[in-house]
Amino acid sequence: MIMTLQQLRYIVALDDHRHFAKAAEVCMVTQPGLTIQLKNLEEELGIKIFDRDKVPLKPTEAGREIILRAKKTLHEADGIRDFVIRQKDDLEGSVTIGVISTLSPYLIPQFMKAIGLETPKIQFIIKEMNTGQLMEGVLTGAIDIALMATPTGHPQLREHVVFNEPFVALPNSSAITTEGLYQLNPGDMQDLLLLRQEYCYNAQLLDICGIKNANGPIAEQFSYDISSVETLKNMVRAGLGFAIVPELSVINDASMTYKRFQEPAPSREISLVISDSFTRKLLLEKIKASLWGSLPEPLRQGKRYRRIQWNDSPYFINAISGLKG
Repeated sequence: MIMTLQQLRYIVALDDHRHFAKAAEVCMVTQPGLTIQLKNLEEELGIKIFDRDKVPLKPTEAGREIILRAKKTLHEADGIRDFVIRQKDDLEGSVTIGVISTLSPYLIPQFMKAIGLETPKIQFIIKEMNTGQLMEGVLTGAIDIALMATPTGHPQLREHVVFNEPFVALPNSSAITTEGLYQLNPGDMQDLLLLRQEYCYNAQLLDICGIKNANGPIAEQFSYDISSVETLKNMVRAGLGFAIVPELSVINDASMTYKRFQEPAPSREISLVISDSFTRKLLLEKIKASLWGSLPEPLRQGKRYRRIQWNDSPYFINAISGLKG
């Protein structure tokens, strides 16, 4: 048996009230239950803590020292509890947020305005990273929070879903459209533009297009080393291919013609990802609320989406490794 904090609370209460019934009432436990716990503790220690022959109840000489140490231990335990509560409610200091590069330019400026009003005493450090860097950063402590596509599939990471972002098509001139919606043309797949080093994003696109075999000609055709959605959009404008992009990247871009998919539209789940040791609960809630409030209205409306998985990344790392630099 192992000594517990509850047992220590019982002996301190007995010392305060010197009466089993009163101590049991204060501890919100039955008198027999308290008596049994005291007996168990004395048997474990091999020392009598209270002299039951005395009226009122009195601690033994050794019991007085044990009770003194118990009070110190409980004080420290309460201090830990209070520290954790302060940590969860702390809205001061600095916080490092890593953001997936395919989302950062289109949401972070609006988010920073919103969160700045909510948490004026916090300094935010924003780092734009790819998926692998975000996961490593949270696990090593280099960043506090990651805003990224999920699920990660990692047991040491905790995910708090913020919203689902649909993908839209930037079609080429031969695209098939039905009632303003995009329908994938099998011939388009040969012109699909991907992003270099964004394995989870590329995995989602290949899933949307139904591309399963990384060893076929599809892996040989990509020759562009594209690192940003904006470059990809400009390549579509130049007639160099077609693209599938997150809706936030085009929803406020009047110069870009895009088509939505038929429902359930393919989408990606965007979450705040933290380590399992992260404690600042109130801050996380403030960030989540500010992100949600920064979204355009269409993304806050209830729609049916088909979430695209990406946690089979090793397959796609191998597939994309054949791209020409």
